[in-house]
Amino acid sequence: MADKQKIDRAVRDFIWNIVEIHSQLEEIHKSWAQLLGLTEPQWLILMAIDELDEGRGVSGIAVAGKLRIHPAFVTNQTKKLETMEFLAREPSLDDARFVQMSLTQKACAEISKLSIKREALNSTLLDGLDEASLDYLNKRLTSIAKNSRLASQKLNIGAL
Repeated sequence: MADKQKIDRAVRDFIWNIVEIHSQLEEIHKSWAQLLGLTEPQWLILMAIDELDEGRGVSGIAVAGKLRIHPAFVTNQTKKLETMEFLAREPSLDDARFVQMSLTQKACAEISKLSIKREALNSTLLDGLDEASLDYLNKRLTSIAKNSRLASQKLNIGAL
């Protein structure tokens, strides 16, 4: 097999592996969401807020950017999560037109209850990878994610 064909096969295998991983992660997120009586998007919004919040709350735009979804959808879902007492939404101290969101004690407690299951899941998911291997993999995936955004932009403007 020629080098070009080998590279093309390796890229196709990589893409299909990513598709499979994505599919399995969606199923995992649905399971976590169901345990809390949430939808998968609501679960992901909570996880994004948990990831992004550094003590001052998180904007809907930041959550939308993290999840690559429309800000209006985030607003709609976070209002529901607030009603369910999973989120607190407060006007931003910098600009009252915007809302800063943070997890409530209830949300933190419910997520904490899942921690043993999450640790077991992570152990299964990453079986065979030590910390150094996982760090290496994450650095490469970060690079591929950056490159895929650039490739997508180039494709959208007709540069490819």
